[in-house]
Amino acid sequence: MLKRHARAACTALAAAGLLLAGTGGATADPGPATPSASAALRTADAPPELLAAMQRDLGLTPTQARARLAHEAEAGATAARLQVRLGAAFAGAWVEGADAGSLTVATTRAADATAIRAAGARAAVVTRSLADLDAARAALDRAATAATPVRYADPRSNTLVVEEAEAGAAAGLLAATGTDPGLVTVVRTQQSPRPLYDLRGGDAYYMNGSGRCSVGFPVTRGTTQGFATAGHCGRAGTTTSGFNQVAQGSFQASVFPGNDMAWVATNAQWAATPFVKGSGGTNVQVTGSVLQPVGASVCRSGSTTGWHCGTIQQHNTSVTYPEGTISGVTRTTVCAEPGDSGGSYISGSQAQGVTSGGSGNCSSGGTTFFQPLNPILSAYGLTLKVSGSDPGPGPGEPEPGGTWKAGTVYATGATVTYGGASYRCLQGHQAQPGWQPPNVPALWHRL
Repeated sequence: MLKRHARAACTALAAAGLLLAGTGGATADPGPATPSASAALRTADAPPELLAAMQRDLGLTPTQARARLAHEAEAGATAARLQVRLGAAFAGAWVEGADAGSLTVATTRAADATAIRAAGARAAVVTRSLADLDAARAALDRAATAATPVRYADPRSNTLVVEEAEAGAAAGLLAATGTDPGLVTVVRTQQSPRPLYDLRGGDAYYMNGSGRCSVGFPVTRGTTQGFATAGHCGRAGTTTSGFNQVAQGSFQASVFPGNDMAWVATNAQWAATPFVKGSGGTNVQVTGSVLQPVGASVCRSGSTTGWHCGTIQQHNTSVTYPEGTISGVTRTTVCAEPGDSGGSYISGSQAQGVTSGGSGNCSSGGTTFFQPLNPILSAYGLTLKVSGSDPGPGPGEPEPGGTWKAGTVYATGATVTYGGASYRCLQGHQAQPGWQPPNVPALWHRL
């Protein structure tokens, strides 16, 4: 455990293959054009500080950095649509290339390859579905110890990866759970993930006047201001002071282990802003919370090491810390150090999650895990503070009827009605004004 004490140290791409070709004869008025995924997620508005950090940490040119954000947005939407279409045969998706220009979607049915290629992606036909691998991982989670600290389904190898800190630990875990060794790739690790102890995302705050962590994302709950952060930083009732040591607020709810989520309500002296602290202290805007795909770029802000970038390696990973197991976190190549815990992960302008733990450091490199933000927002009824939101219908333009509602956190597969039509959620996100289902085909599929 890395506990930190106060005294201790481009052009938007069209969603390829997903628009049906027109037929002959009279053509009906198509209505207003809907934005591409990259336009909906505003990747062209990425701040220079984020692009500069991507260039530094990912070895990109300015053109590649801008293109990568656009490609990642389109790839996420394409992969989400294909996941719906493939159903139980879906075996994962990932992007590759310096500019993330190549999307691969895996399936257990060879017959799906044509549809995948028609959507503009590469097809990989494998033997195990992502659901099968996740089910096997869940069985391992119940018996895992710190000797097998990390477990995740790897779509690239179509195996369940188990990291072991002691020789033979993975074999013992497989035997204890009756897991087929053929499903598993064992990776030896010398690193032990642990919580990274230590109202703008990435700023420092102090717990009970001593330990230090980092603000995740500013939020509101009704008229109350606050922020989302990591659960291991404090328990309900833990008091906090800000980066300037001024009294700030207190933890309202916290979960750790199991998950690593919490939120802090602040007093009237603190106001939530739609920003994450970027390189050199500049403000990086937050415009939404759409989780990006495996292989996508992601940048982290923390009060110890500042602003660093890397890529998303796996979603829905399970990690066993000395304090217990947490599930549903995302594994990344971003570095972090003590005191960065709870801080912000952002991809383009989309909030991803809060720092949970990891291994290594920002001198030699490392692996970190973040608790996705959307489950925190949903669990505690929080609204992410965002900038640039469409105000919605103007005077005299009432919102069409339906079950869709701004502020609701929608998981992949959720269904809503809006304006007399039904829609299925393609990518998990918190709905906001301007993101009504007809306006964002990257997020909603009309049924």
